[in-house]
Amino acid sequence: MNFHNVSSFETFQQLWSQYGYEGNFGEMIQQEFPRIKGITYLDHAAATLYPESLLRNFFRDISTNVYGNPHSHSPSSRLTHDTVEQVRSRVLQHFNTTSKDYSVIFTSGCTAALKLVAETFRWRPQTEGEAGSHLCYLTDSHTSVVGMRGLTSTLGVAALPVSSQELKTRAKDGIQEEDVICQTPHLFCYPAQSNFSGRKYPLSHVEGIRARRLYPACDLQGRWFVLLDAASYVTCSSLNLQDCPADFIPISFYKIFGFPTGLGALLVRNDAAGILRKTYFGGGTAAAYLSGENYYVPAENISDRFEDGTVSFLDIIALNHGFESLYRITGNMHNIQQHTFGLARYTYTLLSSLCHGNGRPVAQIYAEGQFESPITQGAILNFNLLDSSGQIVGYSQVDRMASLFNIHLRTGCFCNTGACQAFLGITDQQMKRNLQAGHVCGDGVDLVDGQPTGSVRVSFGYMSTFEDCQKFLSFVAECFVMKPVTVNRARLQELKAARESSDRPDELPPVNGFIKERQTGVEKSSSKASQQEFGHVGPSHGKTLTNIYVYPVKSCAAFEVHDWPVGPLGLLYDRGWMVVNGNGVCLSQKRESRLCLIRPQVHLPSNKLFLQASGMDTISVPLEDDVSFHTSSQMCHSKVCGDRVETFDCGDEAAAWLSLFLGQPCRLIRQRPGLTREMKKRSDEAAASSFLSLVNEAQYLMISRASVELIQNLMSNRFECEMLLQDRFRANLVIAGAEPFEEDNWSHLIIGNTRFTVAGPCGRCQMIGIDQDTGTRTKEPLVTLSAHRSGKVTFGVYLTHQAPEDFVSVLSVGSVVQMESHDH
Repeated sequence: MNFHNVSSFETFQQLWSQYGYEGNFGEMIQQEFPRIKGITYLDHAAATLYPESLLRNFFRDISTNVYGNPHSHSPSSRLTHDTVEQVRSRVLQHFNTTSKDYSVIFTSGCTAALKLVAETFRWRPQTEGEAGSHLCYLTDSHTSVVGMRGLTSTLGVAALPVSSQELKTRAKDGIQEEDVICQTPHLFCYPAQSNFSGRKYPLSHVEGIRARRLYPACDLQGRWFVLLDAASYVTCSSLNLQDCPADFIPISFYKIFGFPTGLGALLVRNDAAGILRKTYFGGGTAAAYLSGENYYVPAENISDRFEDGTVSFLDIIALNHGFESLYRITGNMHNIQQHTFGLARYTYTLLSSLCHGNGRPVAQIYAEGQFESPITQGAILNFNLLDSSGQIVGYSQVDRMASLFNIHLRTGCFCNTGACQAFLGITDQQMKRNLQAGHVCGDGVDLVDGQPTGSVRVSFGYMSTFEDCQKFLSFVAECFVMKPVTVNRARLQELKAARESSDRPDELPPVNGFIKERQTGVEKSSSKASQQEFGHVGPSHGKTLTNIYVYPVKSCAAFEVHDWPVGPLGLLYDRGWMVVNGNGVCLSQKRESRLCLIRPQVHLPSNKLFLQASGMDTISVPLEDDVSFHTSSQMCHSKVCGDRVETFDCGDEAAAWLSLFLGQPCRLIRQRPGLTREMKKRSDEAAASSFLSLVNEAQYLMISRASVELIQNLMSNRFECEMLLQDRFRANLVIAGAEPFEEDNWSHLIIGNTRFTVAGPCGRCQMIGIDQDTGTRTKEPLVTLSAHRSGKVTFGVYLTHQAPEDFVSVLSVGSVVQMESHDH
């Protein structure tokens, strides 16, 4: 497949007329963002990219000017003060307002701005004679908004979550009479744009709440204030505070400019500032105070009153250059909105029209509408991919494959549990059960009992290109679609008809070189290679163990043996050592592919581990626990797969050898004797009494030669060349005699006299794309594996055995393998 041989930009123009900005868009990208060459960055909702000119101009500014602390009165301090005030004015100008109506309070980010409102709002607890304040928020809100209730609940303030449907369905006609008797202050918070789905909520809700037309303001007496969370909205859209006079608007600047990070602001409507009351006062916020008695007068200026201590003035000065670059490159925010929405709309149209070869859709998209207008939809597309049987592909697998293609996206719940629950249909009870099952926010547990815990999000920025859309869609088609890729013509025509007024005939937009139009009915087919019959190695009447591999040093080359002892931690000396960098962080082939060129060998008679590599002298370290050696060695801590482990350093000779070969400071460390590290839980039986060495997941990894051969033949047919793959999967045990991927259904194995429990499938990452003979990286065989299994990127199964501490047995090549499946 060659994406560049297919021209589909004309189709994009049919769907959306505006692309890029005045001048040569491609040339601007090359000049301003050369570092993203070869990268498809689609996570702008999390953090956008900064242009080269911003950094150059900022560095020139701080290199030629002396900026002092703005609380002083020296020339350098006055320069800082005046420049910061100029930036405040520019921020207000960007949102079409002035200091007459709004004040800018600089914070460390949007979250800090929200926390400031929660801490200083004049909440009124309920009393016998008067109702208390309410903190109300849209359920489609960021964690940092919902988190405000953690503070207000201690003050006796009621928290009221409100769904978007309730806002209007429970609204009342007409403006409610002004309540001159009850002056209890209430705060309603809602996002201008959902960071989950990109849905834009009407800015008119600000006036609707304040006029008490919308729920819950129409049901609760008192004074209503509105906090408009604009962090997601202002990244690609223009916010006009003349038309939308919200009381409090928190923002983060790195989402607009990319740089600097750690700087945000709270825009406060001056008429509403009186509802905020501070208790703590830091340097620069007091007009006067006494240290000997409780006397304090706050600064009169709103910004000065709430900015405790010295503001991050150099970062604030950088904003000046952020505005300069943004407007010079794009012209204005309207242009950015048109450009980014067009890319999101095109991607939505193609992705929602893609089908597997059997006609089933490829994606389940989470959106309120169908990307009709940039007024109602931002440049965010949220979805889950589906396999050919209609089952959801876990977002961790999508993330892993995207990294292989150097596509940067976001997965999970995006700090918006409310929207995640609503779109994915996750009940409160399920959320609690997921936690009990071990799933927490930010981890990689994407499916619990077959149900998704999150989704995939792509988002666009002003420097995103049409090629980014092509590469992303091509990646989906190549890795997650059962061939031939088809386009649901009826769906595509429906989407285009809803957006276009022209009568031009539809042209199917090609996603890649192998998309096939689905004219009528459903075409069923599969790849040529997958229809072939593959024989299996070994006797047809039984299964045998054909290979045993030990990996003494984690991520280094395998040591193949014919017979080998097994004990409580697995194969003797398997992953007993690992290499760490100068900061003590474990090195794996993902970070340093040359590790595969180091060939460790365990020599039991001499009680030594030998390290060998091309062009290097062989060195050795002792195998057995030497009390005197460990007494003189430094004990250190490291992490393996999130677990903290205690280790011993193996000395300067090994460190110097590794550092020379790998070209960076390294140390060889060994697991502390007697350390018991519990296995990652996969099944109740497997996790009952199994302990690990420095392996990631389980004691053993087993693969089937038939499964290897199937993937190998698929690749050979596709690339017309022979590729040997067995060593790339880095198994401990290899068996023959099974059907391809039959091992996925096994529950127990007996090899020789040792009984094993299958702990679960091995989720493969880009490490299998490293040639173990040369250290070079490729996208294969991960792409072929994903394409063959409709996005499922598991290969091989983890095994464990439950053994007493003194249990020792021997595995031998040629042993008969007996198995039990989950069906029996």
